[in-house]
Amino acid sequence: MAETGCDFTYCRMRGIMSILTAFIKERKMGVNDFMQKLVSCPHICKHSNVKGFLKIEDNNCDEIDEFESSMFCLNGPRSSLAEETQIKPCHFDYLKIIGKGSFGKVLLSRHKETSKYYAIKVLQKKVVLKKKEQRHIMAERSVLLKNLKHPFLVGMHFSFQTPDKLYFVLDYVNGGELFYHLQRERVFLEPRARFYAAEIASALGYLHSLHIVYRDLKPENILLDSQGHIVLTDFGLCKEGLEPNGTTTTFCGTPEYLAPEVLQKQAYDHTVDWWCLGCVLYEMLYGLPPFYSRNTAEMYNNILHKHPVLQPNVSNAGRELLEGLLHKNRTQRLGAREDFMELKCHSFFSPINWDDLVAKKITPMFVPSVNGPTDLQHFDPEFTHLPVSSSVCNSDAIALTNSVREAAGAFPGFSYGPHTDHCFH
Repeated sequence: MAETGCDFTYCRMRGIMSILTAFIKERKMGVNDFMQKLVSCPHICKHSNVKGFLKIEDNNCDEIDEFESSMFCLNGPRSSLAEETQIKPCHFDYLKIIGKGSFGKVLLSRHKETSKYYAIKVLQKKVVLKKKEQRHIMAERSVLLKNLKHPFLVGMHFSFQTPDKLYFVLDYVNGGELFYHLQRERVFLEPRARFYAAEIASALGYLHSLHIVYRDLKPENILLDSQGHIVLTDFGLCKEGLEPNGTTTTFCGTPEYLAPEVLQKQAYDHTVDWWCLGCVLYEMLYGLPPFYSRNTAEMYNNILHKHPVLQPNVSNAGRELLEGLLHKNRTQRLGAREDFMELKCHSFFSPINWDDLVAKKITPMFVPSVNGPTDLQHFDPEFTHLPVSSSVCNSDAIALTNSVREAAGAFPGFSYGPHTDHCFH
């Protein structure tokens, strides 16, 4: 091949071919990651043959939808290429802050064109980078994309980014945190606790079937929808790709709900989620986590060495389930052998028809009093009284300082949205 003005040599042609070959072999990594690799080589991207192949105009390397649709028949939603989705911050009205975390805020938002309500999680890139949490954020995005098929997991509709922020557009759930209702009522009656535990177990079982371990089950991450059903949220600590007999060692979770093996920094598996379910069920029935102490060192000692106190106000089946879930040896814990199937067959859940549960045919014992989507009575006033910053919508126009430039390209493959024809339908 003759050299061109772009010095398009045989070596560089081989470079293109190696990228194409890698893409075909590793199709699971997604079209977006492939495109990120390709367009990161300017001398390749500028060549007329490559531009023709990708259908990229000189002044717009983002318009590559034609390439995607002609090369790959992807069913349903797809990852947006070169981070250019149809959705932008200014497409939404940001009404109220409904949550706040270490990386950013969650806002009740309304899409201007359709008037649909969403919860939009807005994260500051510089904070994520400073705390070295990029991997967890990308894992959260990946897990959210797999949640759409389960009724008790919060779903993501879009994700997009600006130079300084990341945006998750999620289902809006306004029945309040389980933690909020538990604080108000102190304990739940056993039938209500069983119903919640069954829906949570169903969600965890689904995640496990996808080789995902949740790792951060606690009442603050369990929401109620307006009908009273469970919605599990916040997937930042999920571990993907854990095979049925696989283990991991990352120390993470919330102190009150840490399993003994995690606390001892030993290898652990999917049974950490069943330990956490035991802790949450105990808290629903008795009012406090099973090993709670204001003194953290004492609480850790309780987790490692003390047995949970099981008062007789809970049925024999309930106490037996708690003993099985809170077994300190993970290999003997309920769920260690057949995972979710062991819980489904336990006598505590004998009143539950699991098919009806997943179909939401079981009427919840408690329905939150909610007067429409803008009723925020079940959210903490500490958040809802905060002013919504105009910078949430104006970050497209942010000055590109060195730190912003560094953050801008730190999350390749983050953006996600359905085809234009299906936006918000």
